Amino acid sequence: MARYIGPRARINRRFAMSVFPPGNAEERKPYIPGMHGPRLRRKVSDYSIGLMEKQKVRYMYGLTEKQFRLYFEIAKGRPGITGVAFLKLLEMRLDNVIYNFGIARSRAAARQFVTHGHVRVNGKKVNIPSYICKASEVVEIAERSSSRQIVVRNCELNRARSVPAWLEFNSALLRGMVNREPEREEISQEINEQLIVEFYSR
Repeated sequence: MARYIGPRARINRRFAMSVFPPGNAEERKPYIPGMHGPRLRRKVSDYSIGLMEKQKVRYMYGLTEKQFRLYFEIAKGRPGITGVAFLKLLEMRLDNVIYNFGIARSRAAARQFVTHGHVRVNGKKVNIPSYICKASEVVEIAERSSSRQIVVRNCELNRARSVPAWLEFNSALLRGMVNREPEREEISQEINEQLIVEFYSR
């Protein structure tokens, strides 16, 4: 399946959370989208629960099915708990780091920001959103005035969002650093990675 570009409020309602922030569609209508939405929900199977969790996280990070599965296979080969290693890989993507800096209002916007060449990693231009950042790497905005105008405006809009402890960002210098890999408790608690592990282990 290709990256989702359809109605985002529909996805927010399906999972009863803001998968695509900002959004509050799930609060307006407490049932799933579609003409049969108001009906009572049917009993769901374990397979369906795992599939829904996988799809929710895939939508959150804006990945194709092929990309998502590839990250899972990489995580399986890493030491430690597979589910946690998997989430760390997703969090360390460059587009997600940019999003967590508060430079973009959504991960989709952060991905576009990276592909348009506005980002430097350790002084070198990187326009690949899937680039996996490493500890101690410096991420900064290009010197172009157009790049910096976008960032200053977005930082002002995202002041209410705090930067995670595993990252640091200097809004005056428009420069940030990846201090370390995130701990599990620093990643969204609305994700149940064990369901995804079980889904792919069938």
